[in-house]
Amino acid sequence: MIACHPRADSYSAALRDTARAALAAAGHEVRLRDLHADGFIPVMSAAEHRVTNALGENEAFVAQEAADLRWAEALVLVYPTWWYGMPAMLKGWFDRVWLPGIAFRIGAGAIEPLLTDIRRIAVVTTYGSPPWLLWYIGWPDYRVVRRGLRRLCARGCRLDWLYLTRMDQRQRPELDRFRGRVSAFFAGWRA
Repeated sequence: MIACHPRADSYSAALRDTARAALAAAGHEVRLRDLHADGFIPVMSAAEHRVTNALGENEAFVAQEAADLRWAEALVLVYPTWWYGMPAMLKGWFDRVWLPGIAFRIGAGAIEPLLTDIRRIAVVTTYGSPPWLLWYIGWPDYRVVRRGLRRLCARGCRLDWLYLTRMDQRQRPELDRFRGRVSAFFAGWRA
């Protein structure tokens, strides 16, 4: 599970805890990577960039993250959507960890997926926008995960998208209902 929100008292953190508890209660082993709490550095250094395509060598900077990613059979992303996309911290995690030799291999004119043990991805996110606006602009974060990241996982990798729109206008009962929906979803989840 990759969680991304700067505040431990946020609604996103509550969603993270809800999903994690439901998965654990259902018997899943959950490795949580809370990017802000763990102090993850999202900025790729010049030294990292120099070895981005040097297989093995590029992994030295993100060895634990790469090991966890290879271990995973499923990936759960919990984040708020800001400016129609993932927070910069989460985008930086993808930039630094989903590297050649870890997430993919560049073959003869094609990208070969390497995260083939990941058979399912779930996203739990919130939007300040109404649904019609997300559809109008093309739902950018959904497209990145569905068309890009999922392609580097197992063939037929399933994508689940749990989202709450108009986040800033919701009242406590609506927020609690969505948390209940997240809990029920992951309680019955099979990777």
